[in-house]
Order: sequence, then structure tokens, then C-alpha cells
Amino acid sequence: MSAGPISHLARLVEAAPDAVALWEGHCEPPAPVTRVDLWQRSVAVRDDLRDHGVEPGDCVAVWLPNWSDAVVWQFAAAALGAHVIGVNTRYGVDEVAHVLAKARPRVIAVAHGFLRLELATVLHAATESVDAPAPSVALVTGPGSAPADAQALAAYDVGAGAWAPSPAAGGVTDPGALVDHPDDLFVAFTTSGSTGRPKLAAHRACATAGHSLAVAAAADLDAGSVSLLVLPWSGVLAHSPGMAGLLAGGSLLLMPSFDADRALDLMERFAVTHLTVADDVAGRLMRSWRERPRDLTAFRRLLIGDFYGESGRIAAWVESETGATVLGIYGSSEIFALTGFWSPDTPLPLRHRGGGRLVTPGMEVRSVDPVTGELADGPGELQFRGPNVVDSYLGDVDGGIAAGVRSRDGWFCTGDLGTAAGDGTFEYLCRMGDSLRLKGFLVEPAEIETRLIEHEAVELVKVVGLDVTGETQAVAFVVPRPGTTPDPAELRAWCAETLARFKVPAQVHLIDEMPMTAGTNGAKIRAVALREMAKQLASAGTEGTS
Repeated sequence: MSAGPISHLARLVEAAPDAVALWEGHCEPPAPVTRVDLWQRSVAVRDDLRDHGVEPGDCVAVWLPNWSDAVVWQFAAAALGAHVIGVNTRYGVDEVAHVLAKARPRVIAVAHGFLRLELATVLHAATESVDAPAPSVALVTGPGSAPADAQALAAYDVGAGAWAPSPAAGGVTDPGALVDHPDDLFVAFTTSGSTGRPKLAAHRACATAGHSLAVAAAADLDAGSVSLLVLPWSGVLAHSPGMAGLLAGGSLLLMPSFDADRALDLMERFAVTHLTVADDVAGRLMRSWRERPRDLTAFRRLLIGDFYGESGRIAAWVESETGATVLGIYGSSEIFALTGFWSPDTPLPLRHRGGGRLVTPGMEVRSVDPVTGELADGPGELQFRGPNVVDSYLGDVDGGIAAGVRSRDGWFCTGDLGTAAGDGTFEYLCRMGDSLRLKGFLVEPAEIETRLIEHEAVELVKVVGLDVTGETQAVAFVVPRPGTTPDPAELRAWCAETLARFKVPAQVHLIDEMPMTAGTNGAKIRAVALREMAKQLASAGTEGTS
């Protein structure tokens, strides 16, 4: 039987109990949490959860920022055979209500006092709006803060009581105090919801541990590594690299809220070796560093998600100024983040793009023609099979969701367009719905976006398709760099210098900012809003500034 994360943590505690596992990055100076601290605090919360009725198979909602408590609660719940659903502290009433209705948590841990957010108000409204049992509420006040008082506890009680977690007991650590449940569900992630209401994709403990160790080996994580976590632990893009760094024996430097200057200061001060983010966050770091350079010579790996087409520009900065290696990644809530990423010897520019080599033993990938269902000779839908694939959807009582995301022969269907080489490597191109059929050719918008982003006046770009009398045209939306106003005709001519004529955007529109959707793993451009804008501008017959 494969082991779960608890077994691996137990071995680390026995080997070096006083080694630092976590750093509370919001404290000044940042406060260390040793492996034995993490273990003893997990035991205390495990006992609290058991006292409040948590049993094997139950769900525990963790509505916490990147405090060490979020990691503690993950291991504490797992020790009872329960699983955690992470809840972003930025969620509003609708999102929290959806989690309560689907996951039906027995207990919810809430970050009382974090950034003065009105979480009690949100929780009451969410609980009242769903037909689900009210959860017991644990008020977590964060490291170094006093426990919540009686008045605060009363304010959060939504019908099943509210309580403050017990402090950890000191003394001798029992390596068997936390019981591993490798085949039980361990963690669930809220999907992006791009094709409907978000799903709660859950994974077993053994799958989480196996993937984490595989990521650690492929990403050069070890006992000397320091991983900076700036994205919320509740999301897969932080949880996967975070668990990998922790189980590799390294330490995690936690930032509850992102600030580029603070992040760079911490990277220099703590000799950070690893960071996993999308190119929106990495771009903010790049701009901050250029204003005030820091010594980042300890940096080894930037694992980057290419959300905006800026990964190439960012990679050039990182590799020239720090000596670190930038690797493009691929993953999702349903197959874990970092399911694949490129090896350092991958030729450029491929190494900076989405995709890579499968890192977990037993994983397979293929590309399938979405029309015929046959293996594609070229781009097709990326499908995966193996231990990373989602084990359950919380609230999917009749199995309808699970059945709907698998092919007839059992492969997980991603809805992503890409190519698979047959040797465990693959390249992500775009979402299936974002691909463009131009003059009969299937074109990925990223190809056009990559050309436009190379123009000195272009800060950000997104290309969408517009149906004009039965024929698709490419329409580009460009956010200019500060102080510039590029001519749309000039930008189209720029594209025509290197791209085939049918790939040159029919229209280019300059906009002040992109419409965004904030998510757990970073902000994403709302392509649907741009498509609607393209229709309106086409009807008006305008091109240029909009």
C-alpha cells in the first residue's frame, strides 16, 4: 500500500525534528515553524476535530490564508481519514455557499481578523442560502495572535457552535500519533468553473504524496530548498509545489497576501530557490526588481504558467539576471498542478511554454481528434490517464460529473488543445474553445499573441475569434505600454512580417486594461468578455482605441 503525506512527514520529523518546515512570512522577522512544531500542532487540531465530530470520510473546510495553520489543518484532518477543501479568503457569498452545498463540511476553519475581511457576514449569508447542515466554526487568529474571545465566537456561530483551537502540547513527540490514511481522500480543489459552476475535484492521500515526491525530484527540490508560496494554499498552483517542497525536506516561506517588493526582499533574505506562479505574478516581480534589484543568486527554478503570453519575456529576465532556470508548466485542479513541466535541457522557446514531460510514474497523455475520437495526427484534445486524475467530485452523488469528464475508454478529457509526442512529453496550445479556424486552418491564439507581445509598445495582448458571415476572423486586444499609443495598422503590419497572412488579426483594438477574473491560482483574462466587445466594435465598424 502506498503511503500518504503523513507517513513522509513522520519520517522527516524523526530524521531532523528541529529543521524548519515553514516560515511565517507576514511576521517581522518571519517566524520559523519546525517539523516537530508542525507535527505537534497537527496532533492538537486532530484532537479538536475529533472532539467536534469529524470522522473518516468527512470534509473539513479551511478558509485560511497562507498561515502555517493551513498546512496544520491539512495534516490534522488527514489523520482522521477526513479531507480538506480549501476556501479562498477572497470568496464572496455565492462561492462560499457553493462550497457548503457541495462539500457539506462538518467543520470550517475561518481566519478571524485577516485583512479586516467580513468573513462572519459572508459565512452567515452563505449558510442561510443553502440547504445543507451548518458547519461547526473554528476561529483561527493566526500566529502570534490571542485566541478569539467569546464575543467573536458568538458572531461566527451559524448554528453548530464556534470554538477556538487548542494550543499544541509540548514534550516528547510520538511518531505514531498521526495515523496515515493513504487510500482516503486528502484534499479537494475548486476548479475554475470556465464551463459551468466550479467543481470540487478531490484526490486521495497516496496520489497527493506520489505526485509531490515526483515533482520534488523533477524540480530539483531537496532538503536545502526554500520555496516561496505567494499564491493561496487553497489552490492547486500553490498546494502542489508546496507539498512537494515540504515532503522533499525543504522549507516553505509563506506569504498570506502578495506584495512584489516584500516578496523580492524575502527571496533575497532567505535565499529562495523555488517559485511557482503564473506570468501575471512573475511580471509584477520583474517590474519591481527592475526598479530596485535584489540579489537572487540562490534562485534555482521558476516554474511558470503562461496565462498572458509573457513567460518568454519574464524568462529572459530571470535567466539573464539570476541564473535560475525557467520551466513552463501544465496542470489543473483535476490532475494536479505540475502534472507536466519541461526539463532544463529542453530547447528554447519551447521550454517556457505550457506543457512538458509527465513527472508522475504511471501517468499517460494522448491527443485525440475531437470530432472522430481517434488519436490526432497533430493538435487535438489533451487527455490523461493515471494516478493524478481526480478521484472524486465532492457533491457528485450520482456520478454524473465524473462520467461527463471521461472518454469512453476511461481517459480524463481536459478540454485543452495540444499535441502529445508519445514519449511522455506534450505541448499545451490553448483551450479548445479558444482555438481559431482561420481560412480552414486551426490556429492557436498564442501564436499571434506571441508575435504581438514582442512589439516594444505592447504590454499585454489577447486574441479572440469573431464570426463574420460564417468565417472566423482574429481580433486582437492590446494594452499598450505606459506612454505609448501604437497604431493598430502598424501592429497588423508587424504581425504580417513573420506570420502567414491568414493569421494576421483582422482588427486590433487598444484598451486600457483587460477584463479579468480573479481566481485562486491567479487572475485570468475573460476571453468571453472580449468576444462580446469584438462583436460590438465590429457592428460599429471601428478599429483602434476602445
